[in-house]
Amino acid sequence: MRQVDAVIAARLSSGVPLVGNVSQYIIGAGGKRLRPALLLLCCGALQYTGAQRFNLAAVVEFIHTATLLHDDVVDDSALRRGRPTANSAFGNPASVLVGDFLYSRAFQMMVDAHDMRIMEVLADATNVIAEGEVMQLMNMHNAALDEAGYLQVIRSKTAKLFEASARVGAILAQASPEQEAACAEYGQALGTAFQVIDDVLDYAGDANVIGKSLGDDLREGKTTLPLIAAMQRGNAAQRDTVRQAIEEGDLSKLDAVVRIIRETGALDVARAAAHGEAMRATAAAEKLQAGPHQACLVQLASQLLQRDH
Repeated sequence: MRQVDAVIAARLSSGVPLVGNVSQYIIGAGGKRLRPALLLLCCGALQYTGAQRFNLAAVVEFIHTATLLHDDVVDDSALRRGRPTANSAFGNPASVLVGDFLYSRAFQMMVDAHDMRIMEVLADATNVIAEGEVMQLMNMHNAALDEAGYLQVIRSKTAKLFEASARVGAILAQASPEQEAACAEYGQALGTAFQVIDDVLDYAGDANVIGKSLGDDLREGKTTLPLIAAMQRGNAAQRDTVRQAIEEGDLSKLDAVVRIIRETGALDVARAAAHGEAMRATAAAEKLQAGPHQACLVQLASQLLQRDH
């Protein structure tokens, strides 16, 4: 990861000072670096040690960071990772344009791999992520969204880059089709579990720990799994309260919604769904050769369920 951070620092350079300022602001905020770590772990599990893994790990982090810059503008978010979002600090235009810079820099770096398959996987993933964001936008304040629709959105906007990161690690290692499929399934399952837990924390977390404002999803009208489960399991009055809060983006109902989510056991439903995805990730990782990297992939799937931020 130190090598990846060195590549990130080197490739953030630009003759335009604002580009560097905004990029450093959001990337320097830390973050979990899960996607590049996933690529490195899959490379390690498949015995690939070439330097190109650092370049492509930085690529997936740039793609992820670009989506964050754009998402925070779309969602009008004020906090990320415990401090003001880039759009709060620098304004919406700068955030959008620097997000564009990071996307284009990522594609410049992809070319360095001289592998059309890798370019295809990452280009397709970037397109699917954009489609997922548009699907989410279309479903804002849609209280009728069901679990299948919710999963379609999060598998596109979040899990797809996890899947692509793991698949690229396998491609770099010239893995067999079976090994590549196992890595891709691991990434998709891990990414899905990650997003479900993220959605749980919006109603069950501590704002100081998770680094963003509680209730953001409700304010934005996002129908996430805790809300879907609460409406499925609640009585008529509870369903109406949750539905109205989603449709109106009414944060004044946040306390009532959280109470309904707890009373109906909706958080347990969502956590069980995340656990199922983590088990799917574990099963996929166990198809790879045993070793420290494979063991770390298994451990990562388990620890994801315990995260509080």
